[in-house]
Amino acid sequence: FVPRISEFYGIVIAMYYREHGVPHFHATYGGETVVISIQTGEVIAGRVPARALRLIQEWCELHRDELRLNWARAREHAPLVPVDPLT
Repeated sequence: FVPRISEFYGIVIAMYYREHGVPHFHATYGGETVVISIQTGEVIAGRVPARALRLIQEWCELHRDELRLNWARAREHAPLVPVDPLT
């Protein structure tokens, strides 16, 4: 089960409950997945096309506080809160 928290322009944003380490989220586009640091917006692992990455990083910047909240909720195994898509 992958808790989706947002979806826009074919990009699916998810956050896993059992993950540790630096607060992050996963973004999948076109069958490729990238792991993004919530704090910096930088790529931790994986890759997606440059255009998709720019959109993901822009979305991260706009919703950083909500992402931090969801990270804390995931650590507590609480339901995640949907985050508005990029429009």
